[in-house]
Amino acid sequence: MYKSVSILEKPLHEAALNYFLRTEIYRIMNDRLDTLERDELSDSVYGLPERREYPMPDAAHVRAAEAYFRYCPEELKPQLARAILRFAAKYGVDVESPTILGYAKE
Repeated sequence: MYKSVSILEKPLHEAALNYFLRTEIYRIMNDRLDTLERDELSDSVYGLPERREYPMPDAAHVRAAEAYFRYCPEELKPQLARAILRFAAKYGVDVESPTILGYAKE
């Protein structure tokens, strides 16, 4: 007759997981870039292009750069703040952080 197949059987489960990891839904849900994706980005999408730090290729990464702003070296904060505001305007992200807004004016 018919053989029932459990979704938890390892081969089927691994295949489903591998498919999901390649889908656009996963890319939208996961804002992390792997090494290959970072290498493919041009310098122009980085908040600090000379150091290739704080990539902002989309709105999720603009929000991440805003969240990690405090870890930026003090002397580079004005440059990063201006970049965050520039990319935020491009992707329609509202930046309300008084710290970032203050550094952007320097």
